[in-house]
Amino acid sequence: MSRWRPPSPGSTAIITRAGFEKLKAELDHLWHTLRPEVVKALAAAAAEGDRSENAEYTYRKKQLGEIDRRVRYLSKRIPALKVAEGSPGDREAVFFGAAIALENLASGEEVTYRIVGPDETDAKLGWISIDSPLARAALKKRLDDEFEAELPGGRTRFLIVDVRYEA
Repeated sequence: MSRWRPPSPGSTAIITRAGFEKLKAELDHLWHTLRPEVVKALAAAAAEGDRSENAEYTYRKKQLGEIDRRVRYLSKRIPALKVAEGSPGDREAVFFGAAIALENLASGEEVTYRIVGPDETDAKLGWISIDSPLARAALKKRLDDEFEAELPGGRTRFLIVDVRYEA
């Protein structure tokens, strides 16, 4: 039995303007602020002598590797992203950037989500990726439409109660 697995499908390369600016700011902070501080601390730890038992040196090397890994990822990802500007002509239909209020038809519970790019998802804010099963099922649906989504807990029916776009 081989260990080969097909590559996972790439995430959608779309992002809001605010998310794009946040990623650029993160890259700038990592490269121009955080990395020089860690390199300076690494040099100081290396100057202390024996590196084999130097916990500070080991920690700083690991920290530098993590920063470099994130910088490499952001340096490749940012140019590949397409910023979605404006809102669609049909403001009652669900598209990228929409904030949607959904009613779970089984439980009657109402939830609100915003459909954003995979690089800016945030569960606490209710921001879900456009690649998520719920967002995929909701796309192109209109206000007062019902739809089903295959979620980890099973198939669930929803009603679109509200669709809003930020100005």
